[in-house]
Amino acid sequence: MLVGEFCTREVAIIDRAATILDAAKVMRSQHVGNLVITDTRNDQQVPVGILTDRDIVVELLAEEIELDKVSVGDAMSYELICVKEQDGLLETIEKMRDHGIRRLPVVDSSGALAGIITMDDLIELLAEQLTDLVRLIGNELVRERAKRD
Repeated sequence: MLVGEFCTREVAIIDRAATILDAAKVMRSQHVGNLVITDTRNDQQVPVGILTDRDIVVELLAEEIELDKVSVGDAMSYELICVKEQDGLLETIEKMRDHGIRRLPVVDSSGALAGIITMDDLIELLAEQLTDLVRLIGNELVRERAKRD
């Protein structure tokens, strides 16, 4: 299973020049906990950073920094880890675990933003797979009982 098959294609993005207050408003209006910061290169949106609601609370609010005085570029994570659409899900989970991150931008073969995959997406997918396995066991039991009768 490939990341490109399961990632969310609608990604909330913002420019690095926007204020943190603007970013918080976008998060609220789009009901998301993160924004991918992109630069335009060759008419494509290329991810360059990420800003999470946790970044805003822990790094800015808790330090009593005025949100309208700080830009997204000042606060975003610059060490951006991405995955490619053709990367496998297990490889992606390992990357998330190794780096201690819950969200990864997904890029296409040219490096343009194609989507985002989150820990929640992966848990939902794995839960569906586990449910299918439980149903398989249940169906097997029904078949065995039918053979005995």
